[in-house]
Amino acid sequence: MTDSAKSTGQRHVPVLNLSLAAQPRTAVVTGASSGIGVATARHLAAAGFSVVIGARRLDRLRSVAEPIGALAIELDVTDQVSVDRFCEQIPACSVLVNNAGGAVGLASIEQADVGAWQTMYDTNVLGTLRMTRALLPVILASGDGHIIIIGSIAAHEPYPGGGGYNAAKFAERAVASVLRQELLGRPVRVTEVDPGMVQTEFSLVRFGGDAKRAAEVYKGVTPLTADDVAECITFAATRPSHVNIDSLIVLARDQAGAQAVHRRTT
Repeated sequence: MTDSAKSTGQRHVPVLNLSLAAQPRTAVVTGASSGIGVATARHLAAAGFSVVIGARRLDRLRSVAEPIGALAIELDVTDQVSVDRFCEQIPACSVLVNNAGGAVGLASIEQADVGAWQTMYDTNVLGTLRMTRALLPVILASGDGHIIIIGSIAAHEPYPGGGGYNAAKFAERAVASVLRQELLGRPVRVTEVDPGMVQTEFSLVRFGGDAKRAAEVYKGVTPLTADDVAECITFAATRPSHVNIDSLIVLARDQAGAQAVHRRTT
């Protein structure tokens, strides 16, 4: 510890690689036009990353990018052409946050809409696959890469009505685990962040824009915010290179499982 650090009581953190420290690392965030994606872009930018954000709603994406100096590029993770076009514009990437995803409906398996299941699988699972496969060469080339997959408590606990979303998130969790094993020994970390109840547009989208039904999800509960989850993502991304946060399940204090929720009546 230096004398100046002793005098201030601050912890001295050695810089292990000056060449990496000299230039901001590039972080790519998908699904960054709302919710967790927006918050993650802001937190990573505040942490010193050069941020590239992607989503389908380019107008909203630009409004997110401008205040933080991020690069906004239109992206649909369900469309390989869109993914290729997006990734062609990214010559360097250290951190990929696979955030794009979501749920559609709350129907039982008996009444399941196959199209809704296909949408959830294509967005959550194949979207993660497309982005990871496309950017992996530049992530490896960075010499200090990190792939972060945003899952859900639904990847750990199935619940009635959640069959399609459960299946997609269980699959995404499997992708994270396999990827971690396949990249073992190479300069890439893999982290899975699985939030519980977060008050974003998630429920509004799930219920087809029914604001009243979406609001009922959070009634009597203090849920997580998008910033709460983004702070966890940024924590994982800013650990020393040799430290891999394997997985994080992040729940509100009012939630003890996928359906175990404490609701206040007053």
